[in-house]
Amino acid sequence: MSNARRNKTTPVLSVLGLVGVCGVGWMISTSVIHSEIVYESGDTSTAASSSAQHLASAQEAASSTGEKTIVYPAVEGNAAHVKMPEVVKAVYMSQCVAGAPGIRAKLVEFVETSELNAIVIDIKDSTGGVSFPSDDPTLAPYVSDECGAYDMKAFIESLHEKSIYVIGRITVFQDPLFANKHPELAVQRACGPSTSSGQVSEETCGMWKNNGGLSFVDVGAKPFWDYIAHLSEVSYRQIGFDELNFDYIRFPSDGPISEAVYTHSNGKTKTEAVEEFFAYLHEKLQPAGSRVGENAPVMSADMFGMVSSHEDDLGIGQVLESALPYFDFVAPMIYVSHYPKGFNGYSNVNDHVYDIVYSETKHAMARAKAAGYSEDKIRPWLQSFDYPVSYTPAMVESQIKAINDVGMRSYFFWDAANKYTSLREAL
Repeated sequence: MSNARRNKTTPVLSVLGLVGVCGVGWMISTSVIHSEIVYESGDTSTAASSSAQHLASAQEAASSTGEKTIVYPAVEGNAAHVKMPEVVKAVYMSQCVAGAPGIRAKLVEFVETSELNAIVIDIKDSTGGVSFPSDDPTLAPYVSDECGAYDMKAFIESLHEKSIYVIGRITVFQDPLFANKHPELAVQRACGPSTSSGQVSEETCGMWKNNGGLSFVDVGAKPFWDYIAHLSEVSYRQIGFDELNFDYIRFPSDGPISEAVYTHSNGKTKTEAVEEFFAYLHEKLQPAGSRVGENAPVMSADMFGMVSSHEDDLGIGQVLESALPYFDFVAPMIYVSHYPKGFNGYSNVNDHVYDIVYSETKHAMARAKAAGYSEDKIRPWLQSFDYPVSYTPAMVESQIKAINDVGMRSYFFWDAANKYTSLREAL
């Protein structure tokens, strides 16, 4: 993956500029951190009500559309977990590094010898490959043959012994591996304009792909929701991930967007379709009566950084308030280098790292509070990678200072190469 764009995103709208980045996020209050909150009801909106109907109608819907119905086995497991720290300071570890003991040991040592206390590890990356082996017949076809840790469970246990909190990252709708195996659930490509007016034809000509040649699963493809929920349950209950972090929870952002046909999301706005998935995931993983951190996983959601200050859906279905009811944390990816020229009037955004991180974090926290949630639901991703300029230790320090000055102490740092050169010096 490129350091420049974690989510392989190029602007769809002029407002997006270079904001195509990854996302990771959380939202949880101190009482949740200490596993004291009991979710007595999963119905937080009309989307939640819609997701409840999904469970009863999935098989019927699959039959009517010709989709194959997959029966996922019940997940049983008693993997041990550690309590989430009140202040979480994490770095990302790719599944390739997780599968290389000598290399991963150096990153673990960095965490042990610094103020860091958590690691975000890929469960499923943007290739669609699952990072750990599985005998589960519904997961085995998707286990990566390129990267991953054959000893993931034991590795996580070793991190727990060091009191390191382990977060599992699941990229969701950008999943070319699943899409290739289930093309009927993928975003489709329109054959072309059907009239001289330029109206897009409803006839499709195979799977749609973005600028990187990668396919997406349609956000409204409910059989895929079941797959994500099952993978999540296995990761938490059997492998031992303490928290589940969901990335790529959106519609495509780059490529020939005008040719994309969403056959499973017809009749809904993009925001509605995305929120229905959020509600379903919350209902499945944190059902009514469950105790987050005890018998249900902490859940976090990654969103584009500009959801902090923009109230539209950025063309991808992401609105900050639509995620707040369903996740314990929401993490805007505030990678300043990906913000467009002219943002907040700055001709060169990289000259205003502190200002942008401060204002975006402040906006997000204020919106969470206005919506009736704790400001602590916001926990930003920051950058320790070079793009398009070298991000110096001083620039990394300024990001940490910015969130501290607005009242936020927790953070996540991203570097696709897992080097964290400037962060190492800054800490």
